[in-house]
Amino acid sequence: MRTRGTERTKASTAAFAVAAGAGVVHAVASMYWALGGRWQLESVGEWAVQLSVEHPLTTGLALGTIAVVKLVAAVVPWVDERHQGRFHRPLRVVGWAGGFVLVGWGGMSTIAAGAVLAGLFTPSGGYNETTMIGHAIVWDPLFALWGIALLTALGLTRTAESSTAGLGRVRHR
Repeated sequence: MRTRGTERTKASTAAFAVAAGAGVVHAVASMYWALGGRWQLESVGEWAVQLSVEHPLTTGLALGTIAVVKLVAAVVPWVDERHQGRFHRPLRVVGWAGGFVLVGWGGMSTIAAGAVLAGLFTPSGGYNETTMIGHAIVWDPLFALWGIALLTALGLTRTAESSTAGLGRVRHR
């Protein structure tokens, strides 16, 4: 017999998995570029291609750092929810903030890039079509998905106690 708690747990696990997956995809792409890969780098922006040619070491170090930050941000909320360690509540607060930033950034950037591609407006300096497609179809929707899934997971794992406190799940020992 399935209970409401079981369904909620399955849904939150799925949401955490989707959030982690989206973040890991972002992290893997950044690490690939950090290690010198060039495939689809233009979809991030012409600036990224130019920077990687002019300053490969600096670009590699920066993208490597970004990859590690993305990987940590992708995996820590799910691991924290499972183990609820000492920093559980602050990590949930950071997760909520991060989720809203990801949805806002990803959503607005997806809409803006889509509007450019649809011809609704043209940036004053022109634009690179490959970059716009990358932002409209891949990278920014993936940020939004990551944020939506994370917020869903965090919402599903809230308890009555945490709802009134405005913070993460309360663990009783």
